[in-house]
Amino acid sequence: MHRLIDKVAIVTGSSSGIGKAIALRFGAEGAKVVVTARRMALCEQTVAQITKSGGEAWAIQTDVADERAVERLIDETVKRYGRLDILVNNAGVIAGGRLAETTTKTFDEVMNVNLRGTFFCCRAGFTQMKKQGGGTIINMSSVAGVQAWAGTGTYSASKHGIMALTKSLADEGRPHHIKVSAICPGGVVDELVDASLEEILRSEKIDPFDVAETALYLATLGKYSVVHQIVIDRLGAEW
Repeated sequence: MHRLIDKVAIVTGSSSGIGKAIALRFGAEGAKVVVTARRMALCEQTVAQITKSGGEAWAIQTDVADERAVERLIDETVKRYGRLDILVNNAGVIAGGRLAETTTKTFDEVMNVNLRGTFFCCRAGFTQMKKQGGGTIINMSSVAGVQAWAGTGTYSASKHGIMALTKSLADEGRPHHIKVSAICPGGVVDELVDASLEEILRSEKIDPFDVAETALYLATLGKYSVVHQIVIDRLGAEW
């Protein structure tokens, strides 16, 4: 059963890792998937995998830290497909370390991609969904968005910010039938998205396709149901 048949979905950061797993899963469920990231060659590889399996996908290069590039992403998607049903804001970077040793340049880079990028995408996607009468926005946060540990200050700050954006936008979206949720994964073996199940199991980390299944669950909830956040932690992880 194709649960996303004829739905139009943008997945940022879908050239690799969690984003790619989500794009592949959405494509298998019948969605028209817009694959977008900074690395266009890898985006095209994701598109090829989706289309080879009988799905429909299209690649467009986007740096989510670039406000105009994000607006172009939404505009071109609507121009091509007529609407936007699902927006997964997955693009992000991990950097930082202990705060006293973190440079301003590194701090700004993390905030520009993770927080500002999510803000730009949320704003543009929400505007389109409001026009068309509804939609679903899924923001990729982290367990570091609900907790924080030594050495995670910059990354955690960006992910906590995403949680605040998510909660505020969910409240603003209710009158317009726009659902907004956050997924908060722990350690994901995202570099092995094209690996065998055995390789993923040996990593003892979270399977990226478990995160993809979570995104699919949020994207297919009934009309009057919404889940605000889901935490997916690694078995045995200490909080």
